[in-house]
Amino acid sequence: MAVRLFEGKEHASSYWKYRISPSEELISKIMQFLMSNKESPYDLAVDVGCGSGQGTLLLAPYFAHVVGTDISPAQLEMARKHVSSTNIEYRECPAEELPFEDGSIDLVTSMSAFHWFDHSPFLQEAHRVLKPHGCLALINYTMDMELSYGDCSEALNRICKEFYAALLPYRNPYLGPSSFNLYNQTFNSLQYPVKEWQEMFWVKKAVPFSGYIGMVESFSSFQALLEKDPEEARRLSQDITKRLLRAMGVTSLETEVVLGVKYFYLLGCKPADD
Repeated sequence: MAVRLFEGKEHASSYWKYRISPSEELISKIMQFLMSNKESPYDLAVDVGCGSGQGTLLLAPYFAHVVGTDISPAQLEMARKHVSSTNIEYRECPAEELPFEDGSIDLVTSMSAFHWFDHSPFLQEAHRVLKPHGCLALINYTMDMELSYGDCSEALNRICKEFYAALLPYRNPYLGPSSFNLYNQTFNSLQYPVKEWQEMFWVKKAVPFSGYIGMVESFSSFQALLEKDPEEARRLSQDITKRLLRAMGVTSLETEVVLGVKYFYLLGCKPADD
């Protein structure tokens, strides 16, 4: 993996607690693409850069065997604590060096992790391990998440945008100005005749307000600010929290809000004659 982040036990714990996972509807879009291009049975799916495994779990019903891979022992330890099916396992390895034989995998996914990889080597490695007609799915979401609560959603999202803007200077330089552009450029350059691009897929979920704050605090940009200036990071989070609660007219951090996350993804099918 080109960039090593999110590896501490405390950060891995916050990942499991606060990070949202793709919805079952989004996973079904991936499976529809696979099913339309490759006949069953589906023996093996590999989720690369799986972190604490929220997305990996969603693949289990569709495959005989699912493997999540990551370079962080702490993240994998957290993932193993929450294994919910006997057909899931986790392995520690770089995204660019997958421990699988040529042409052995039906589906390779990366859920909100591809942007941290060494992009070209990973794509070459994914191509190597995919079966003929096997599929690649790269998923991510934009930072401009939205909150809904009563009739004050517009006011909430103005405050949320200030939160994101304050964190923007701490965005990791490796990511460039936009992960969206990276994924779109990857789609355009992917030499697979059968491929699909979706630039907007909303996932909405009811969460406690504390879950929204916790998720933003798990972002690499907030973590970078926290490392550079802990006092400023806490001040920023506390200020945004107070303003959002005031706009909602509530005091409890456990007040339920609807969190909207805008995903984008690319899907590609490896040709049979490659």
